[in-house]
This record gives sequence, structure tokens and C-alpha cells, in this order.
Amino acid sequence: MPIFKKNCPVPFNQQPLNEYLELKKIFLFSLSTYNFKSYIYVIFRIFLFLFISLGIILIFLYIKWINIYKILLLDFILVNIIFFFIFFRLYLGWSYVIKRLLSSTIFYEESGWYDGQLWIKPANSLTRDRLVGFYQILPFLNRIKYTCIIFCINFILDYFLYRLL
Repeated sequence: MPIFKKNCPVPFNQQPLNEYLELKKIFLFSLSTYNFKSYIYVIFRIFLFLFISLGIILIFLYIKWINIYKILLLDFILVNIIFFFIFFRLYLGWSYVIKRLLSSTIFYEESGWYDGQLWIKPANSLTRDRLVGFYQILPFLNRIKYTCIIFCINFILDYFLYRLL
């Protein structure tokens, strides 16, 4: 449920708490809000879907030129690249929202890019926004960061294995 702040000149959809609530509704962004077991399960299902679909395409394209082991490693490399970009996008989205929640001032646009304004948050709004940022979004950000690092390491290992074969 979006929260409307009275005496707040910032438009409704540009208020940081409402941006956070809207971001949680998007499927990929809501993925990072799941508990750990569900998070791993969904990532595994997406990984499996991408691995199988890209694997079929790669087998049909390259089976005559390279062996099946290289095709599988190439498949892993492509899936890792896709996942890296997905999680990088998630990281950027959550970082933007947490930056706006933790900031004591909010930059907003009233009607267009040419008339931006700054609003200084009152103490109660600042406290509430910082609590939401530190205790709800920061764990998501850390989880996404570690997942992104894991896919980067996996990409590097797969690439070196591919070069060895």
C-alpha cells in the first residue's frame, strides 16, 4: 500500500518509499525479497530454463564444428553473462532506491526535466526512510551483490575451462 506524505511537495510516484513499494511489485526485483530457499530455487529454475533453451540452440548451430563439451561450456558462459546483466540491473535499481531513502534531501521534478527541486525531509520521514533502507533493502542489496560475484567467478572459471579444451 503506497504511503502518501502530507505536506510533501514531492510527487507521489517520486517519493522514495513509494518507489520502493513499486519496485517490490516487479517480478525480477521481487525475486530478491524472497526468503533464501525460495530465492535459490527461483534462480535455479531460471538458470535451468536458460541453460536448456540456449543449449538446444547452440547444439543445432555448432555441433558440426566443436565437440559437445565445448558447447556445454559455451552454454554455461552465455547463461552466466545473462545472469550477470540481470543481477547488475537489480543491483542498480535497488541502489538507486536505497540512495534516495537514506538521503536527507530529495531531488524531484515537478513537471519536467527543466524544473527540478530539492526537498529536505523532516526528521520523522528521514528516520522511517532510513529504517526501511537499512533493514529491508540493504539485505537485498548484499544478497544481489554476492550472487553477482558468484556468477562472475563462475564465468571466469568456465572461460578458462573453455580455453583449455
